Amino acid sequence: MKNIYIAIFVAISASAAFGQQQLYMPRNVARAFANGSRSADGKPGSKYWQNRSVYNISLTVAPPSRTIKGSEEITYTNSSPNMLDRLIFRIELNQHQAEAPREDPVVSSYLTPGVKIDEYSENGKVKPSPNIMGLTYAPVKLDKPLVSGASVTLTFKWHFDLAEHSEQAGGREGVIDPTTFFIAYFYPRVAVYDDTDGWDTAFFTGGHEFYNDFNDYTYQVTAPKNFVVWGTGDLLNPDEVLLPKFSERLKRSFTSDDVIHVATLKELNDRSVTMQSDTLTWKWKADYVSDVALAVSDHYIWDAGSVVVDKAENRRASVQSAYDEKSKDFEKMVEYGKHALDWESNNFPGVPYPFQKTTIVRGFADMEYPMMVNDSSQQDPNFTRFIVEHEILHSWFPFYMGINEQRYGFMDEGWTTAFEYMIGTADMGKETADRFFKQFRVMGWINNPTADADLPIILPADAMAGIGYKNSEYGRPALAYIALKDLLGDAEFKRVLHKFMSDWHGKHPLPWDMFNSFNASAGRHLSWFFKSWYFDNGYIDLAVDGVAKTDGGYNIAIKNVGGFVAPVDVAVQYADGSKESLHQTPAIWSADQKRATVKVNTAKTISSVTLDGGIWMDANIADDKWTAQ
Repeated sequence: MKNIYIAIFVAISASAAFGQQQLYMPRNVARAFANGSRSADGKPGSKYWQNRSVYNISLTVAPPSRTIKGSEEITYTNSSPNMLDRLIFRIELNQHQAEAPREDPVVSSYLTPGVKIDEYSENGKVKPSPNIMGLTYAPVKLDKPLVSGASVTLTFKWHFDLAEHSEQAGGREGVIDPTTFFIAYFYPRVAVYDDTDGWDTAFFTGGHEFYNDFNDYTYQVTAPKNFVVWGTGDLLNPDEVLLPKFSERLKRSFTSDDVIHVATLKELNDRSVTMQSDTLTWKWKADYVSDVALAVSDHYIWDAGSVVVDKAENRRASVQSAYDEKSKDFEKMVEYGKHALDWESNNFPGVPYPFQKTTIVRGFADMEYPMMVNDSSQQDPNFTRFIVEHEILHSWFPFYMGINEQRYGFMDEGWTTAFEYMIGTADMGKETADRFFKQFRVMGWINNPTADADLPIILPADAMAGIGYKNSEYGRPALAYIALKDLLGDAEFKRVLHKFMSDWHGKHPLPWDMFNSFNASAGRHLSWFFKSWYFDNGYIDLAVDGVAKTDGGYNIAIKNVGGFVAPVDVAVQYADGSKESLHQTPAIWSADQKRATVKVNTAKTISSVTLDGGIWMDANIADDKWTAQ
């Protein structure tokens, strides 16, 4: 009980340091602050910790057979202050089992027997395999409890069948065509054990996403000759798997501004790209990343180039694409990827791309993985670019920042969607970007007056489903982040964002860490803003509540009917036919979140006033206008 009192004091102190309003904090989060793993100044606490693993994985693929075989050794280190008498393993592909819980219906070909653990050992001792039907995690009791600072060595052998027609059920991995596979979430992994929730035992139900620790991976993929393998991390042995001409092209692409055709369709069809042993083993390494994924094909065209992502260090990142002949929009994919990495590294989020490469594969999922993207083909090239820019933005949130996507997806999809709007404005101009954003991110929410549409964004996403969950992950938090940018101004917004990212990258920040960090970095009270957008039930509905003549002009009263503290443009029409637009940032709501007054200093007569929220669309435009009688 004493710790709870301390936690409450810490939370109140954090609030008092920057103003009046206290944000609700769950009891388990308050305990983490009390225990010193998190700090009221928005930084990791002096006692912050997180666990990690080192993975050495071997995988065998042989398309068109859908059976994948794997083995791995895991060295898991307990950095927590607690003794662990058991481990939890994530086995996400069990989501394909008929018995597994799912959020949406699936076609029958999506179903498989799941992952079959053939052998499991702990510190060299073979133990019963943790095969549990219908669960995407498996608890295993340790022979010897793992004390703080100790490590355990684990091994697995397993196999599974890739799902067919995964794209028809919102799948993120599986068979693309008979000899092209996208393989993800394919290995047993130790679940996250953290300072607020302990073990991650949330079901993977298909709609929600993931929560992973930062680990080191060395992995190898054995495939038949004439198949190319793409994967997360660095390819360690290009000279062993590619014929010299193609290995040289790949290496040249790492420093080239131009798009290099590493392997053309004709060369692939001529079977002249890889070495000609019956099977080839492609070796990869990726350090301090949250996951790995791979793709394999015998007919996907391979393009590559590079772009400087860190101008201060002149550091380049490789951009590669793999696609089938019919996906004509992918012919420009390397250029789209280079543009995305350049703009996003230098503008928003404005932190140099934190990885050495990205590979964009023509698949079906429109889904992100560390250094890998699985995107569908589109008829409209603008939409192709729009999608890949969004997926690459996930390199920062969640992969650089270690976000718990399952529970706090608004710190993942929300940030990414906000940056998506910003790069879209640079690409297409504000008018088109506004139209895209309203159409894809705002209209579905603001025009939906049901109860689940206006739930607080802070609600744990793993306790939600349906349209309310989607709205709280994408459009609504994106509007909040962009409104915060409007409130602080571009330069200050970027500065406080970068401070948060600098303090928390490679860790596991919570929303309260983010809010505390922004308050502390800005040196001002922002909790009124965070409470409105994230903790309250609400929506956007501003109304003109009267226009009063004053000695120096007019006072325009605006009522906040919906509750969200949104920016707004006040369009003033004068009796002489002239017009004026007065932009109001969310600062107008800082003192009173229900009512604000806009002062107009003028000697002219106002004939009408209209509120225009722009991308912050109003739920009821009928009360947005006042006309003089």
